[in-house]
Amino acid sequence: MNLPPRIRPLAIREPAWRLQGEEPDYRFSLANERTLLAWVRTALALLAGGVLLEQFATHLEPHAVLVGLAIALAALAALLSGLAYVRWRANEIAMRHRRPLPSTIAIPLLTATLIAVCAVIALLLLLR
Repeated sequence: MNLPPRIRPLAIREPAWRLQGEEPDYRFSLANERTLLAWVRTALALLAGGVLLEQFATHLEPHAVLVGLAIALAALAALLSGLAYVRWRANEIAMRHRRPLPSTIAIPLLTATLIAVCAVIALLLLLR
């Protein structure tokens, strides 16, 4: 019986930064990964909120403002996903070199954008 040749799984190249410093305690690496996933879940919630706002907020006008808010939420979700990876990587590098964890722009950016979106929605509801 002729079997097809074995297919080797694609090897993921180890990034250079993972070969430097000391391997951190796996518990800290796993906690860092959970934080990354929490940021990704937040980004997905923002994206879902933008889609829901555009699709189901039929009683609010002007519709162009709702579309603008939906686009802003989608853009924030995309940016937050990218920042989550950058933050995860920076934390991993810091742990490998026993340095303090770096700060992030993601938290103030997320807060300011959501305050602005909430203010616009509140204004639209008041004017309705």
